[in-house]
Amino acid sequence: MILVDTSVWSLVFRRRGSESNEPDEARIFRDLIQADEEIALPGIVLQEILSGIREKAQFERLEDVLAGFPVILATQKTHVEAARITNTCRTRGIAVSAVDCLIAAMAIEHNAQLFTSDRNFVYMADHCALRLFEE
Repeated sequence: MILVDTSVWSLVFRRRGSESNEPDEARIFRDLIQADEEIALPGIVLQEILSGIREKAQFERLEDVLAGFPVILATQKTHVEAARITNTCRTRGIAVSAVDCLIAAMAIEHNAQLFTSDRNFVYMADHCALRLFEE
């Protein structure tokens, strides 16, 4: 399973003039879909993507598109692991957000790879069992 982070979804949904302007992450995402890879969406990422969309019609279109992907929800165990990751990283001088640690914990718990363009996860992965998706 591959969990997709907000940073990649943003690149996938970004408007561009032509396919030649397509970010690598968007092309890779499209290839994963065509290859019928198992792609899931952390619940907090779903919330991040939909937050801030002002236009109701756009919100509903995006909600419909995202409904096609399974949503992974955090459990108490996930939140405890996220806190562990936060504490480990911070004691090693790595600034991390609670949300990013939760996403990492969800990927670890589900033995999934995390597809992200956020470099903070690269630093985090050095200090926990997070596996990053690499093409």
